[in-house]
Formats: sequence, structure tokens, C-alpha cells
Amino acid sequence: MTPDVQSPVIEQPRRFYDGGVDAAAGQPEVPPDPDADPRIELVRHVLGGQEEFAMRRRIAYRDRHLGELLVPRVTATFRTDLTSVPAFFTWLVPKTGDHLPATLLHDGLIHPPGDPTYTSTDGHVVLRVAADRVLRDAMADAGTALVRRWLVWSAVATVTMLDGGGTGWTKGRAWYNRLVAALTVVLILALGVLATLDLFDIGIPFNPTQLWMGDRTWFVEIVNGLSAAIAIPLLLARLFWGRNLWIAGAVVGVGLSVLLHVTVAVLAITGLYQVVERFTRSVPRAAGAVACVGMVAALVWFVVAMTVTR
Repeated sequence: MTPDVQSPVIEQPRRFYDGGVDAAAGQPEVPPDPDADPRIELVRHVLGGQEEFAMRRRIAYRDRHLGELLVPRVTATFRTDLTSVPAFFTWLVPKTGDHLPATLLHDGLIHPPGDPTYTSTDGHVVLRVAADRVLRDAMADAGTALVRRWLVWSAVATVTMLDGGGTGWTKGRAWYNRLVAALTVVLILALGVLATLDLFDIGIPFNPTQLWMGDRTWFVEIVNGLSAAIAIPLLLARLFWGRNLWIAGAVVGVGLSVLLHVTVAVLAITGLYQVVERFTRSVPRAAGAVACVGMVAALVWFVVAMTVTR
């Protein structure tokens, strides 16, 4: 029987403990120790400019439904990027923190990607949907705050729906989930853009957001837009995402619609920073000259603006 992914859990930090070391290269196994705190020992590797980490010891976690989980399966080949989150979202969910043991556990359960052969020491096969549920429960046990762990779980569950690998779903179910997740994201992005255009009175034909935005004062339009940004994702998730995943659809949908403009701004700043960084590395002298010209131009513009204002 598959547990309901929405079932609440009570924080129990001792479910995490030291997982020891797997047998490798002729060395005997160091067994897990339920009485010892978990030890996260990472070795940094940089391959092709990408930062990855190897784990020198396993993490052990006793799940409420699957029993003891030991990850990684093979420490010699396992690699992780810690918490898998895009750089422009690290202000919301950092790479490390109190959620790190749970995210490393999740990485170990689905490594290699789509491999459904992980089996707990109690003999339970852990498919990807179950691994996602373990992630959320483990974050609670690790002391991760409620909002952050639901954000992380919802994002991971959405990626699972889009990928479909290692879930045990039928082809029909996998394609349905994939289309629902993709169309939800596309629809919310499209409505967000259309609502923004309507807010700035940029008229386009057949704009559905005029139903709640319309020709009103800017304050009323913002309030109406915010209410739609919450109500529409909730309706889409409840109607199409299914009993165990609708909360993920609601969290991702509302988060995407409410934080759309913030995300675009952060993405633009991140992109600009990366362009500047590459420019300074490739042609440092030219970059220094451009910086000097920019500072002088800003100073001149400020003086002129102050003069004109007076």
C-alpha cells in the first residue's frame, strides 16, 4: 500500500544516524550505527567546470514506511551537487542548510537517475515517487521549516511528473502527468505575461486576464491579479494533478505566478552578472576601461540631473 504523501509527520531527528561505509576495494564494511549522529563527509570534484561532491560515508535514515535506507549505495561512484536548485533560486532555497541530509538522502535513492532498483534493508523497493515522499518526511525530521520543505518537495514532485522515469507509472499515466505539469507551467506563465501587459494598459486582442483586470485603477488591478495568481493555480491543481500530487501543483503554481516578476528580475540580474564576469575574465583590461567609463558617465549624469532639478 502506497502511503498518502500528504500525511503530516512529527519531527524525529534520531531517524537520521551514521550509515557507516560500504565495502569497497577489499575493505570490510563499516556497519551503520543507530546510536551515532549522521556524519556528512564530502569530497569536492570539479569536472568540466561543474562542481560535484563525493560522499565518504553513508547516511542512514529509518523511514516510517520503508524501513532503513542507506545512501549512497556505492560511495566510490556516487556524485551529488548537494541541493539541486538553479543558481537564481538559491536566495529562496540555498544549496546547504538543515535540509542537506534529506536532499543527499534523496539523491542517493534516485541515483542513477530513473533506476528503480534501490531496495531498503527491509526489502522494500523504492520508486521515485516514494523517494520524493521520503525527501519531504526527512526534511521534517531534519528540522527544515514547513514552507521550505513543501517548496522543495513540490518542485521535486513536479520534476518527477515531467520526467516520469523510475516511477512505475503506466505509459498513459506518465504522459498524462507530464502534460498536466507542463501545461500548468505554460498556462501560468502565459497568464502572468498577459496580466502584466494589461496592468500597463498594453492592449492585445483576446486577453483573458481582462476578465479580472480590466480598465480599473492600478491598485484594484494589482489586487485582482494577485487573487487570480492564487485562485487559478489552486483550481488547476485540484482538478488535474490527482489526489496525492495536487498540493505540489498548488505550491508550484502559486509560487510561480506570485513570484513571476521577482524570478524574472533575479534571472536578469544573474544573467547580467555572468556576462560581466566572463567579460572581465576574457579581457580584463577592456573590462577595467569600460568600468571606469561607466562610473564617470554615472557621475556626470547624476550632476546634470541635480542641476536640471534645481
